Amino acid sequence: MPTRILPAVGDADAVRSITTLLSQLPDAEPVAPVTDSTQLVDTLARLAAESVDELPEVVVVHERIGPVPALELIREVALRFPAVGVILVTSDPGPGLFQAAMDYGARGLVALPLGYEELASRVQAVAQWSVGVRRHLGSGVDVFTGAGGTVVTVSGAKGGVGATLTAIQLALAAQASGRPTALVDMDLQAGDVASYLDVQFRRSVVDLATITDISPRVLADAVFRHDTGLALLLAPGEGERGEEVTDRATRQIVSALRSRYEVVVLDCGAQLGGAGAAAVEMADSALLVTTPDVVAVRGAKRAVRMWDRLQIRKAEETTVVVNRHTRATEIQPPLIQKITGTAVAATTVPANFKELQGAVDAGRVHELDSKSTVKQALWALAGELGLVRAAEGDHRKGGGRFRGGDRGSASFRRRKDGAG
Repeated sequence: MPTRILPAVGDADAVRSITTLLSQLPDAEPVAPVTDSTQLVDTLARLAAESVDELPEVVVVHERIGPVPALELIREVALRFPAVGVILVTSDPGPGLFQAAMDYGARGLVALPLGYEELASRVQAVAQWSVGVRRHLGSGVDVFTGAGGTVVTVSGAKGGVGATLTAIQLALAAQASGRPTALVDMDLQAGDVASYLDVQFRRSVVDLATITDISPRVLADAVFRHDTGLALLLAPGEGERGEEVTDRATRQIVSALRSRYEVVVLDCGAQLGGAGAAAVEMADSALLVTTPDVVAVRGAKRAVRMWDRLQIRKAEETTVVVNRHTRATEIQPPLIQKITGTAVAATTVPANFKELQGAVDAGRVHELDSKSTVKQALWALAGELGLVRAAEGDHRKGGGRFRGGDRGSASFRRRKDGAG
């Protein structure tokens, strides 16, 4: 049986040289190369959704692949597709990088410029390992190899615009529809998810920051199972410890959560650090919550431009959610869309703090009355994002009835019309 090899190479010249050499290997079947990390993960996810047997035995990752760094990409592939063997191609095959590559989940390392003998030897060894893993999986071992859950980040244009409440209600809506959901407080210095949900906790996201291999058991020990069924991964009680959660740790944590839950919602707050930037970059949908006032909209525009400058997220890949909306305000969603250059969610959240005050003050926002117009809007937003599947005729009202077990779209189909 031929060995299927998927090259992941961003440089055009490197693509030609690698594919040419791979095609010369005995019993090798190179498939069409992918040019960036997103395309690689999407391709593997599509194949895995059909069957483990559809996955290539070997993936060859070039060191200059982007936008996700090569080692981080290898970790994500190893976590989500454990039946695939990854080989790193690098110009620095020293012992330090070799050890790092193995720690991140690579099965081999090949030096540039490529040599036939070395490449053939590595591919053969990794392919044999992959075939062995698949035999093991075929014996009934339950190992996650699917496309992974939907990741949504919720950020605030500035403090106090309602990002945390939005994140919580989106997660509650997804969980209520029968989809296992994790809610992560990535506002590492000032996270309030625990306060909003009346939770006393010992472990936090910091406890996962230094772990190089987050197994399902380790993850289960770190999350807090809320009465609603939500899996909570909370911000540390001591804000200064938030610095321990690096962008590298965030990528690993999000990948681990994605492999265990259908929906992962991250409250990223209004301040952008390395951890928040990594989360926004990895997200299927990145929401930016604003209120319809000059200061908040300016903050949204500033955040969008910063994300673009840092190559975290393009404006057209960001969705603005308008909170505390009224028809009387001069700043309406179409104007916000024009100012920020983003998509704007069709669902707006009305201004009605009186409905919220009792639940917020009691730290019981999960018990918000289903008749609340704010809750109805946020649950309708969850439906718009594809996090839930609403019962027919119920979606537009944002009511509390959802079909359990139906999977929504993997990511929000971003609207261009700016309807409000």
